[in-house]
Amino acid sequence: MNKKRNIFWFRRDLRLNDNRGLYEALIADKEVLPIFIFDQEILNKLPKDDARISYIHQELENINQQLNEIGSSLTVCIGRPKEVFSALSKKHEIDTVFCNHDYEPYAIQRDQEIKELLSSKNIGFKSYKDQVIFERNEITKKDGTAYKVYTPYSKKWLEAFEINGIQCFPSEENLSKCIKKDSNQLPTLAEIGFKKSSIKVASYKVTSKLIDTYEETRNFPAKNSTSRLGTHLRFGTVSVRKMVEKAAKSNNITFLKELIWREFFMQILWHFPQTTKLSFKPKYDRILWRNNENDFEAWCKGKTGYPLVDAGMRELNQTGFMHNRVRMLVGSFLCKHLLIDWRWGEAYFAEKLHDFEQSSNIGNWQWVAGCGVDAAPYFRIFNPTTQIQKFDKELNYIQKWVPEFQELTYDSPIVEHKFARERCLKTYKEALQ
Repeated sequence: MNKKRNIFWFRRDLRLNDNRGLYEALIADKEVLPIFIFDQEILNKLPKDDARISYIHQELENINQQLNEIGSSLTVCIGRPKEVFSALSKKHEIDTVFCNHDYEPYAIQRDQEIKELLSSKNIGFKSYKDQVIFERNEITKKDGTAYKVYTPYSKKWLEAFEINGIQCFPSEENLSKCIKKDSNQLPTLAEIGFKKSSIKVASYKVTSKLIDTYEETRNFPAKNSTSRLGTHLRFGTVSVRKMVEKAAKSNNITFLKELIWREFFMQILWHFPQTTKLSFKPKYDRILWRNNENDFEAWCKGKTGYPLVDAGMRELNQTGFMHNRVRMLVGSFLCKHLLIDWRWGEAYFAEKLHDFEQSSNIGNWQWVAGCGVDAAPYFRIFNPTTQIQKFDKELNYIQKWVPEFQELTYDSPIVEHKFARERCLKTYKEALQ
């Protein structure tokens, strides 16, 4: 009989350093089998050249290479997690499965099923906080209920951070506890059922200068002044603790507040999982959306005749990224100028954005539609033309993504702004009476 071992299950934490769950597995008293599961429940819904799968595969190769250097390796499985653990429990004498918390509704349900399966086989299941500083019920009002407005949430977050500080978990110092090299090779992208994407995930850049000047530069899409950190936090290829620690050292708190927004939306989704399908403010589900498919297609392709909207959508389609200021504009345009359901836009972003994180995507889409927590009031309708004057006056961003915008070949506006604004206000008012 094999001697008992523990498993560490990589999910949204694709790194060997400062990884809480991995650290806890490594300091326990058994050798550790590190695994990753390509979950077919998720894979089956993705396009075959999805850049995020190429990125995950590349990061797994990096982890495997680092483990190879110390005589160990990563085991990569393909299938539904329940079936994978069933098979692993037959192959290995497992004591405990370690991992890090995930807060999305699908992940919560998946983890509960795995926990029950393992329990039936007398195998432990231990999960830890890793992808956030504060989670679930850690930042609440005095009565224990969830904050629904960002500003008081962020104040309480900062107070708690001041008191608790940050504890890092040096998992990288204990890797010798990983089992000796398995003969398993990592499956290729083709074996997983995918092909290499032509779009690459951008590297992140978090310098002291970027953090210090973030407030004054972040709203201008032509400036290369955003961190591109979102994707790396999404997949845990970087430690949120290290990033928050770095941001907290700056005299300018704006960058840190962006990281707090991420945790605000995460706890909203955890407390209100129905918001994946329903508006946080139920009366907004009475809105009679036009949902014109031709208009939606024009928006998706960046052919609305509004240059800043079109530039954002083309940047998204070609790179898997869109500048945050422009995300607000294109979202507002879809919901309010075209009266298309926010859920259509949310699903399109979910497919295209490399940094797609369900909680932030839903939170931000409900924000622009006016139907979420702490949302923009429904009568705030961005003017896509005056936004150019404010944020791309020199037209550098527009010229990059919509080079034909001053040519006769450029599309005519899909809808007239004043007409669209009045139609939106009338539609919303009728629904909210």
